[in-house]
Amino acid sequence: MTIVTLFLTVAALAAIITWFLSKKAAGGMAFADHFLQNFAGILFVISGFVKAVDPLGTAYKMEQYFTAFEDTCRGSMLKFMAPVFPVFSNHSIAFSVFMIVLEIVLGIMLIIGYRRQLSAWLFFIIMVFFTILTGFTFLTGYVPNDANFFEFSRWTAFNSNQMRVTDCGCFGDFIKLAPQTSFTKDLVLMIPAIWFLLRWRHLNQLFSPLLRRSLTAISTAGLLLFCFSNFVWNEPAIDFRPFKSGANIREQLEAERKAQAEVEILAYRVRNRLSGMELEVPYAAYLDSFKSNPQFKASWETLDQIKSTPSIPRTKISDFDLVSFEGESYAESLLADPNYSFLIVSPKLSYSAVSETMLVRDSIKIADTVTTDEGPLVVSRDTIVERQIKRNKYTWDPEYLNILKSKFIPLLDSLRSESVSVHAVFGGLTEEGVIDLSKQSGMSYPVYEADDLLLKTIMRSNPGLVLFKDGKIIHKWHHRQLPDRSEMRQKYLNEEANKIY
Repeated sequence: MTIVTLFLTVAALAAIITWFLSKKAAGGMAFADHFLQNFAGILFVISGFVKAVDPLGTAYKMEQYFTAFEDTCRGSMLKFMAPVFPVFSNHSIAFSVFMIVLEIVLGIMLIIGYRRQLSAWLFFIIMVFFTILTGFTFLTGYVPNDANFFEFSRWTAFNSNQMRVTDCGCFGDFIKLAPQTSFTKDLVLMIPAIWFLLRWRHLNQLFSPLLRRSLTAISTAGLLLFCFSNFVWNEPAIDFRPFKSGANIREQLEAERKAQAEVEILAYRVRNRLSGMELEVPYAAYLDSFKSNPQFKASWETLDQIKSTPSIPRTKISDFDLVSFEGESYAESLLADPNYSFLIVSPKLSYSAVSETMLVRDSIKIADTVTTDEGPLVVSRDTIVERQIKRNKYTWDPEYLNILKSKFIPLLDSLRSESVSVHAVFGGLTEEGVIDLSKQSGMSYPVYEADDLLLKTIMRSNPGLVLFKDGKIIHKWHHRQLPDRSEMRQKYLNEEANKIY
């Protein structure tokens, strides 16, 4: 679905509801008032719901925004605001749940006409907030990476590679919007936002005051529980991510790589080294300039390539890679394995590390020449050499260790007779940390490292478990939803059962 088809669908629903209510109403209705009321309400319910199924994904997106805002403020006259954003980032999940629930509940309030003036002001404030977010995201495309947002004299032609946040996250992973599209959407939605402020008294009200109040309260409580269930107790109820259960990662990865290889260079964006003027030079003309004009390279700086759109959109699957600490990739082996393979995924580990100086004793052999009656004799002797080294002393989160020791390891060790392989991947952990964690937890599986954004896309649970077979994700489990050995064997490690997944 695209944003255009979504808007048309919402508009059709709003028109039907408005027409139906106009037929049932005792008096005349202002169709425009009530249509915009239903349109905005339905859109907010849908927009909030597709984020409510994955509030952790919205939290990750907000962390990107907070980091970008912090960097922007720190290098400008707003530097006094910079310390605020790390605090927001540390509480991004709470901020995410609050915004999601508020968005859906406000949509319901608009549809039923509960607290009309309050609803109008809340809608206006939220739209101003969203417009600032999406506007900032889009406009950073004009700001070079080494410049601050407020250095307007250094702004250049738009370049998507310069954007601090690549997409707004307005509809989660349900619809990925280009920042310019998202910004335009919010500017359009400012029309009903202002309309409601001026005409809130004309908004339609459904049901009795008590029922409107009860619906708002019940929906708020229910949505809070629903949001929590999608990251505290389980993986998202509806998975819009590319790494969902049933997805064939190997086939999709091959298709995306082929599409990327077929992308053509259409033009180059260049900038004059003296005047700063930027131009788009067609590919053929660019090559001719290098051949026929020796001064071209000295006078013009190449900024970027302008490429054709790939036939298949690039997803995070293109970044799928698991690397050993020796630098060897395991991803292709995993995806090519025709047997069942379990992968423990931990996007982020909670621990503290303190550097300590330790005294290490090494035994070395030293060769000596000894003179005897029979002539020189070479002998060796052991000598103890002491040296100081620095090592990290790790203190792991007890709850995390307990999850590994009491849930993952007993289950996976019990399945070794099923000829399954087990591996683990951790985000942001060094080899030294992995060795210590393996020792503390009793884990004896091969461990790999990967990009933390990739791991966050694969798994919302920390840790979580993924079952692969022949390049396909058979199933994923939150650590609170791990099946026992019997269920795992009968329901998942079973060829006939897996045909339904």
